[in-house]
Amino acid sequence: MGFIKSFGYAARGVWYCIRHERNFRIHLGIAAYVLAFAPYFSLSRAEWAVLAVLMALVLCAEAVNTAVERTVDLASTERQPRARAAKDAAAGAVLLCALAAALVGILLSPVPISGGRSSRTFSRSPIKIALLVLSVPLVLWFILRGGARDKL
Repeated sequence: MGFIKSFGYAARGVWYCIRHERNFRIHLGIAAYVLAFAPYFSLSRAEWAVLAVLMALVLCAEAVNTAVERTVDLASTERQPRARAAKDAAAGAVLLCALAAALVGILLSPVPISGGRSSRTFSRSPIKIALLVLSVPLVLWFILRGGARDKL
């Protein structure tokens, strides 16, 4: 029974990150757009796997950053250089993961976003353009207002 419960605890941790961490929601929003636009680039299975691993890596790094921040806050209520260093290092890990993911995304795109086959195919579909335009405010709302109102 403990093994099954551990999945519940893990899901609760992911839910905590979604509800309380704006940066986690930012990464989720970006991942959603990557998944929405990636089919226009005719990626191989290996390239899809790389994208999936990198998206997971960024989200995992953000979750670990949250855990480090909460632990440091619990351990020390005063401002201390070592506490700041721990938080900064964890945030730096997220930044490095996100930059690596962005670089790989750029390298996997066969053409610039502003031209080429992908934008022509996309621009010929008014429904897809409308969905994109409508999705932007929804994603922005999710990022900015989708979290918990109370801070733990």
